Amino acid sequence: MQKRQVGTTGLMIDILGLGGAPLGGNFVDLDYDQAAQLITAAKKAGVRYFDTAPWYGFGRSERVMGDLLRGTDYILSDKVGRLLRPGAVKNPMDFGMIDPLPFHVIYDYSYDGIMRAFDDNLQRVGLDRIDILLAHDIGTFQHGAENASHFKDLAEGGYRAMDELRSAGQVKAIGLGVNENQVCMDALGIGDWDVFLLAGRYTLLEQTSLSTLFPACRKASTTIICGGPFNSGILAGREAWNYAKAPPDVVDRVRAIVSVADEYSVHLAAAALQFPLGNDLVTSVIPGPRDKGELSQILGWFEVSIPNEFWSALKAKGLMNETAPVPLQKLDGA
Repeated sequence: MQKRQVGTTGLMIDILGLGGAPLGGNFVDLDYDQAAQLITAAKKAGVRYFDTAPWYGFGRSERVMGDLLRGTDYILSDKVGRLLRPGAVKNPMDFGMIDPLPFHVIYDYSYDGIMRAFDDNLQRVGLDRIDILLAHDIGTFQHGAENASHFKDLAEGGYRAMDELRSAGQVKAIGLGVNENQVCMDALGIGDWDVFLLAGRYTLLEQTSLSTLFPACRKASTTIICGGPFNSGILAGREAWNYAKAPPDVVDRVRAIVSVADEYSVHLAAAALQFPLGNDLVTSVIPGPRDKGELSQILGWFEVSIPNEFWSALKAKGLMNETAPVPLQKLDGA
């Protein structure tokens, strides 16, 4: 598996990783054995970069991932900013979760909160290291008006905790795991970050990061891990977009992209999976397959050859940012 470097850390990760949200039962009915089989299949396929978080099934994803990675060669990113407390939520599907563990979330981006969350994560995964530590879901997308207080906690204490863990060698890289561009821009003003795991904002459907965020990241030597390359599923044949049903304008745009893909005999999901890696700022793409069958599809899509003319046609029709780098196919003799 080809690898790219995270920031300037020297840490190399697979350009194709495994997202761990479905392993916790987020929006999918997946039990422990099925999750274990999925991780095992990914490892057999050569995947060594895995991402998880306390949020995914309130610890379920971390537990199964740790069990399957223990004693093996892996790179793991995990997240802080949420503490798990005993006491099940009343309606877990309000959070998109099926059969989560009996906990609820307390948000805490303070110095003490980050340190406690890191220790808790290690206990749940049962591993002696986490490689990449990400402050999870900071931003107005998640917190609305309350984000000002949470971001203040991160700026005045949480970042210092993460930086100390990095300086002490307890983690190799630090960053954010978020769904929005602006909070990444804000974060660049409070510290030195190695990587942003950005979900859904740099995809075949949307390239809003190109104008401001990516140039700022490049200047700061902060790389990008692309989560949600299928924009919650709409670029892989499902109806979801941004964790909800896609609005008509998004559906229409996807249909227009599909029309171009059909013209060039390109599988939409294959193009969506490969597109972000055309940008050298992107170190990895991490889809979240829901079972071994979907993983097999993803591995196949990752190897599909996509004609250069397809990308040019999307730009010509205004369906892609004209400045977006694309993964060009090498021509014979080139």
